Amino acid sequence: MAQENIARRGRGRPRIRLFSAFRGVILFAAFMVAALAAFASVVGVIMLQDITRDLPAIEEIKPSLTSIVYDRKGRVIARLFEENRTWVDIGTISPWATKAILAAEDSEFYEHQGIRIKAIVRALLSDMRQGAARQGGSTITQQLARNLFLGRERTLQRKASEAIIAIRMEKIYTKDQILEMYMNMAYFGHGAYGIAAAAQNYFGKSPDALSLPEASMLAGLLPAPNAYTPIRHPDRAKARQNYVLSRMVETSMINDDERAHARSEPLAYVRSADSRVAFVMEDAPHFVSHILFRQLLPKYGRERIYRGGLRIHTTIDLELQQRAEAVISKLKFEGALVTLDPNTGEILAMVGGRNFDSSKFNRATQAFRQPGSAFKPIVYATAMENGYRPVDRMLDAPLHFANGWSPKNSDGKYKGEVVLAEALALSINTVAVRMAQVVGVNTIREQAKKMGITTPYLPENLSIALGSSSLTPLEMAAAFSVFANNGHRIEPFGVKEILDSNGNVIEQNGPLLISALSPETAVTLRSMLIQAVNWGTGTRARMDKEGYQVFGKTGTTNDWTDVWFVGGTPDLVTVVYVGNDNHKTLGRAFGGTVAAPVWKEFMTEAVKITNTPKQFTIPPGISVESVTICRTTGYRATKSCPKVINLLMPVGQAPSASCPWHGGNLLTAEGDSNSPSLILTQDDDSLRAQYQLERKDTETSQAVEHQPVPTPQDVAPAVEEDMKPYQFDPAPANEIEDRYKELLRQYNIY
Repeated sequence: MAQENIARRGRGRPRIRLFSAFRGVILFAAFMVAALAAFASVVGVIMLQDITRDLPAIEEIKPSLTSIVYDRKGRVIARLFEENRTWVDIGTISPWATKAILAAEDSEFYEHQGIRIKAIVRALLSDMRQGAARQGGSTITQQLARNLFLGRERTLQRKASEAIIAIRMEKIYTKDQILEMYMNMAYFGHGAYGIAAAAQNYFGKSPDALSLPEASMLAGLLPAPNAYTPIRHPDRAKARQNYVLSRMVETSMINDDERAHARSEPLAYVRSADSRVAFVMEDAPHFVSHILFRQLLPKYGRERIYRGGLRIHTTIDLELQQRAEAVISKLKFEGALVTLDPNTGEILAMVGGRNFDSSKFNRATQAFRQPGSAFKPIVYATAMENGYRPVDRMLDAPLHFANGWSPKNSDGKYKGEVVLAEALALSINTVAVRMAQVVGVNTIREQAKKMGITTPYLPENLSIALGSSSLTPLEMAAAFSVFANNGHRIEPFGVKEILDSNGNVIEQNGPLLISALSPETAVTLRSMLIQAVNWGTGTRARMDKEGYQVFGKTGTTNDWTDVWFVGGTPDLVTVVYVGNDNHKTLGRAFGGTVAAPVWKEFMTEAVKITNTPKQFTIPPGISVESVTICRTTGYRATKSCPKVINLLMPVGQAPSASCPWHGGNLLTAEGDSNSPSLILTQDDDSLRAQYQLERKDTETSQAVEHQPVPTPQDVAPAVEEDMKPYQFDPAPANEIEDRYKELLRQYNIY
């Protein structure tokens, strides 16, 4: 028995040693696991701190916001973006959109702490079976972490980082902040980033106005916008919408009746093409390009303009702009139209051509063209500023210069002595050239610059009187604004105010007025130009049936290569230009027959849109009087004068005597200290006898005598190049197109 017990004891010792050894292994393994866990915990904490150290405040998480360009009444005319995104507060988003996205993407969003363990385990098991990271399961917070801080590669490392960042974000931000960021960051397809851009792009409305059917359709796009787009794949999109609606029923966000109604509701989409471009110019493309490349990009740079979410408020009136584009699009030839508020310089409408898509050449600002006779009012304004009056007379007679230049009238006829007001209204060339001889070319050049002509291409010879300058329609609009606003030069501008994404003002612009003409001269010239429309070359621009006073001037260049009408009503000045980019003739087209009707068609609508006054008013302090003069003699008209001119003239400058040819007293007329003068150049003495004004209704046939006006010493001689059509085009259309493409490359705009 003892032996047996001894045997049993002997057989038991190995078992005890084996158990002890096994226990030691277990303890060692447990120690290693604990050590590894501790190490992993330390590493995890370090990784977490490293990954989340620089998480920004919510105010800083507004990447690549769309800058929006507005018209003067707050209507959108363009969107400038790298990613078409407008950030909106969660409180301004339709509740249907919020519910639909939660149901489709993360119905437990307000319960979890950034991750869903069950979903992660399920995704990991699936990924392990497939040998790659493919399964989803991400919460809204994880998706936001991926969009903000991580790439889109599908790796286990990226998923781990995504989960860590999501947990950290849940500790830093509120649930509403995370959801707001997500809804503003998500991509909905067709270039729409964020719920605001999606609502606008697909349905043409703000995000607060989304209905349940619309919101459920948008929520269905999120997993794969290009695959589920209703624009290209309506069946897939409908299936996704049904899925979202079913999830909303399952999560008790809607009932069965609401689901059925939403499923059957037809949806109207406002876009049919991908709008993922650098800028979407919905209206006024020539104007937007003008301010973009001349002002915004040079001043603020591409990054701020295309990613900064600026709010750019312009001077454009969208209704006026649409009317302007409509009339120019109907032209047979190329053309341009620009409208200014002459009291402020604000650009109200700008059209640079018939079709922006086919030509980026902005003829309103980049086409340097000869204005022809439309430049003559500047010549006469110079004369008035230097003491000459609209009642004075000049010879309309042939001109011959030593170099062979012989400017002629368009009809080839000559009237002899003519009153200056009639010479301007009928656009008599020889009188304009003579006036340039009298007042001096340099004086005219300086006066033009004072009035807003900024071109460096003003000729230094007598052809300046007939409009041989190379200038733009915008310059002409600025110059004629001086006549409309009683003598002030304005600086045309298109941007009124710029706000940053937080609503802070970073730029403001307003009127800049500088004296350019005496008020009396400006009012006098305007009254002369009203006559040019009433019975002169601009009659097709008359708006007397509508009750509006119109002033203006036609312009036609040699060989009918370009035609103009420049003029205005109270508070509006508009230029219409028509011409071929290659300078080919328009074929006997005149400013009065081609440009003036276009001007009238536009302005008839423009005055209604802007509700402008019908008649010009004279502010207190401008010393002018209304006079009616005889078109033949320049004296005050009698009842017997066959043709008369109604003018406003500076007080004390108009004749007091009545017309001696049509019932007035000749001696009284000759004794009038303000009797009209005959202005002669030094070469006119030989022509005077042939073209002098002779009385036809008296037996004496005696001419009214006046002394010649001395010729100034700074008169520039005519040169061989005078009035050759398009002797200089500083900005050919093809070069402008190439420059536009270069600007796109320079600013990395696609």
